[in-house]
Amino acid sequence: MKIGVLYGGLSAEREVSLKSGRAVGEALESLGYEVEMLDVDRQIAGTLNRSGIERVFIALHGAYGEDGTIQGILEYLQIPYTGPGVMGSSLAMDKVMSKKLLLAAGLPTPEFTVPEPGCGRVLVPPGGFPVVVKPIAEGSSLGMSVVKRAEELPGALAAARRYSPRVMVESFIAGRELTAAVLAGEPLPVIEICPKSGIYDYQAKYTKGFTRYLVPAPLPEGVAENIGELACASVRALHCTRGAVRVDFRLDDQLNPYVIEINTVPGMTETSLLPQAAAAAGIAFPALVEQILEGAGLDLATD
Repeated sequence: MKIGVLYGGLSAEREVSLKSGRAVGEALESLGYEVEMLDVDRQIAGTLNRSGIERVFIALHGAYGEDGTIQGILEYLQIPYTGPGVMGSSLAMDKVMSKKLLLAAGLPTPEFTVPEPGCGRVLVPPGGFPVVVKPIAEGSSLGMSVVKRAEELPGALAAARRYSPRVMVESFIAGRELTAAVLAGEPLPVIEICPKSGIYDYQAKYTKGFTRYLVPAPLPEGVAENIGELACASVRALHCTRGAVRVDFRLDDQLNPYVIEINTVPGMTETSLLPQAAAAAGIAFPALVEQILEGAGLDLATD
């Protein structure tokens, strides 16, 4: 079977995607697959149509890769692909839409407001400061700031708008940073994330040694199971049940978990969380890649 690995691309997360794609490609080749690596550009539809690729592994992070765009192209070309479909990818990428669906499903997520562009007065959530300011459609914590005082808000909004014109102001949940991956509908061990700086930003995510990971997370009895169940419920609420999806949480001092966001194309680099969770469950990296590949599919019926 000829497998296409889509990586790189046009988003602000290109460098991370290049690393993820290379790791996935090497794993597939070690398993005996014929692999074609495609650094995605604006000619990708024609390239795929001529390639003879039978199945695609999506290792694209951010815009055009996680937001349903590339998924729509693959649906049109009828090439099965990894991860959620067009609708699920689009919903999860939009932080406001995903939070509305989480709330509609009765799942806990921090309160938020959405400032209008050009509006002089920015409403913060009812709990007040501190808050988290982030772009609505971006990943890897790009443009994200934790704001403790009102005078810091304009600068944080400007930083977020460098990545997206639409931004969100979200209540900051003091406590612990956790993540739970869901693989083929089943939860993997919960990971606790302990950044040395105290904030899990882009540098903490992708610089080796800047963050300590506890796998499985040291949690009281029943808490990890609850978080795993919430992760599974979250991916169902957003129609993201195919493949491997990662759900990020904050756990407050009373052990109440809050869903922060859903990642439909989790990183596959040496510091990435999904491979660490899989390893804790006894799944080696090549086996993880192959299991994700085996779940590739299409949302629309073939001719």
